[in-house]
Amino acid sequence: MNYQEIINHIYSDVKHLNNSGELASYIPELVNVDPGKFGVYISTLDHFQYGIGNHSDKFSIQSIAKVLSLSLAYSILGEDIWQRVGVEPSGTAFNSLVQLEADKGVPRNPFLNAGALVISDILISKLKNPKDDFLDFVRSISKDSEINYSESISASERNVGFRNVALCNLIKSFGNIENDPSDVLEFYFHLCSLEMNCKQLSELFMFLANDGHSFAEDNLILTQSQSKRINALMQTCGFYDESGEFAFKVGLPGKSGVGGGIIAVHPKQYTIAVWSPRLNPKGNSFRGMKFLEEFTTMTKLSIF
Repeated sequence: MNYQEIINHIYSDVKHLNNSGELASYIPELVNVDPGKFGVYISTLDHFQYGIGNHSDKFSIQSIAKVLSLSLAYSILGEDIWQRVGVEPSGTAFNSLVQLEADKGVPRNPFLNAGALVISDILISKLKNPKDDFLDFVRSISKDSEINYSESISASERNVGFRNVALCNLIKSFGNIENDPSDVLEFYFHLCSLEMNCKQLSELFMFLANDGHSFAEDNLILTQSQSKRINALMQTCGFYDESGEFAFKVGLPGKSGVGGGIIAVHPKQYTIAVWSPRLNPKGNSFRGMKFLEEFTTMTKLSIF
């Protein structure tokens, strides 16, 4: 498979499309990003790596970080984690209060804002220094000490995060948040502010293509069963209200973020990261979704 030739061809085609969509203006700091940026990076289990475009530019991975916080919490708590958060697609907005009320404070899945808040609460209870320990976990998987939070983005999210405050307090009222909501929210806002580039993101997520083993040093991050379950959740819940369409058109587990990043995983084969900041109406990268649809079409490689 000539990945380089295929990626070059699709990148050129997608770059010349009208770059539709809008920046995530509800987070003020994300409006400052150049909307023309577009990067792609692939890492394969047989050690091929290739990037094109703005693949070395750092960006805010936003909700993609929810996969990482879930992975750490799952490795600590095991199957007990599913007593506090579900595994079903939501069918409603990622920040819905109505659904959370109906479900008595148990979020439908860990990639909703409410679900990520519960996961954040678990980590605060289990980690001695939550922000530092989580960052160390992310760095240890990738063997990259340069990955860090963006204080400006976390502050920007904190300043406009009223809906997340409401979600956290509603969950607390049902007893599914154990810690002080302000502490949970502070951790959550930092979690979403993680910055990295396409190369770092692709390399970092290789553990989900490698049966739970870190590709950097073959350390066990998750069991094979846990890795399978996280991939299943990304397949069904990773793209807000566009998860079904992503499964239909792309056919890979993946996760998007409103910073314009997407990570997609082909178990036992590769990970591919795409970044382009303009978002379609469903909150996913316009160019990123187009690129990945064309990529699995041309390579004929999806999980189906």
